[in-house]
Amino acid sequence: MAEAYIIDAVRTPRGIGKVGKGSLAHLHPQHLGATVLGAIRDRNELDTSTVDDIIWGTSSQRGAQGADMGRMAALDAGYDVKASGVTLDRFCGSGITTVSLAAAQVMSGMEDCVIAGGCEMMSYTAATADPNVPPMLDSGNMHLREMHPQSQQGVCADAIATLEGIDREAVDALAVTSQVRAKRAMDEGRFEKSIIPVFNHDGTLALDKDEFPRPGTTMESLSGLKTVFSMYMNIPVDDQGNTYGTMVTRKYPELEGRVEHVHHAGNSSGVVDGAAALLVTSAGYAEAHGLKPRARIVATANMGDCPTLMLNAPVPAARKVLEKAGMTTGDIDVWEINEAFSVVAEKFIRDLELDREKVNVNGGAMALGHPIGATGSILIGTALDELERSGGRYGLVTMCAAGGMAPAIIIERI
Repeated sequence: MAEAYIIDAVRTPRGIGKVGKGSLAHLHPQHLGATVLGAIRDRNELDTSTVDDIIWGTSSQRGAQGADMGRMAALDAGYDVKASGVTLDRFCGSGITTVSLAAAQVMSGMEDCVIAGGCEMMSYTAATADPNVPPMLDSGNMHLREMHPQSQQGVCADAIATLEGIDREAVDALAVTSQVRAKRAMDEGRFEKSIIPVFNHDGTLALDKDEFPRPGTTMESLSGLKTVFSMYMNIPVDDQGNTYGTMVTRKYPELEGRVEHVHHAGNSSGVVDGAAALLVTSAGYAEAHGLKPRARIVATANMGDCPTLMLNAPVPAARKVLEKAGMTTGDIDVWEINEAFSVVAEKFIRDLELDREKVNVNGGAMALGHPIGATGSILIGTALDELERSGGRYGLVTMCAAGGMAPAIIIERI
């Protein structure tokens, strides 16, 4: 089987995902996509007529984020019309899946040059959501709800923390670490290789650095924040007597009346806008076009787990992709586990018995934010940059996704 190489990886800064407050929130989502696609083209002197496909991730595909953003963003970026595009949704895992599918197309020999990436403007999706309709993953499918009740994700995070015995102090400590590491990374310019400034249509600068981090975060400041997901427990979601709380306790009756609420805004992923793109090619294409590969894709995997707890698939996904690669946890130099909620990363570290100094070394989504469909692609680029900075060889990236899923990928620095 042919090799699939990562030639380049870029991303926008992550802007606060709130209309009127975030520096990117006034832009069209396709404009963010066009920004990173344009950068991939320009940085690599890419003839876009030779791009076989653009595989894009966007989770909330409605309104301005609908209409196959992968294709439309490419057209907006001025790509040759021959460069096709497709947009997919694996919830939070979309940005890893786009890279995995790009690699599969190249490794199978079906295509030679694929751009993978994603975009999510959470400012837009929040502004257009109906506040009177509970956002249920099963879309009101009562048969599915009976089989696999799926609750609000923060409720799931607190349920997992309760079942695992992970307390407020532990999740807050990891959140502080994320902020400290993100500040260090920004101060030392560790993101500069990948970050592409976003400009307004009139040429003025919109944003050139991540604006979500709160570098002054301490254990003391977090201790003053009230947990927020307790208020979801009794919200009715249908006329059958289901609430967000009963959606969990029906499947896990041992949690009835004893869910310990430990998550709040400071130890949950940030709501942000952002986009990312990676150029993936075959060896032959890279050689023919004078491109120097930065990494090769070693293995990819997908894993499902309990939809009711929703957030627990990253550990089995990591084990699965390691087994596929014939590797162990000791072989991995850089780990990126998305900090959807602090408990996700904390459980991941504990279950796999990882060296904390190798996990999310430049901070994670609690500090930097989580633009749903783009995050996986961002994390792959972050892992690659860190491997190059530190001299490490292998990086593993994974993340939880709604529905109880997790994609995973291993890359090797060249």
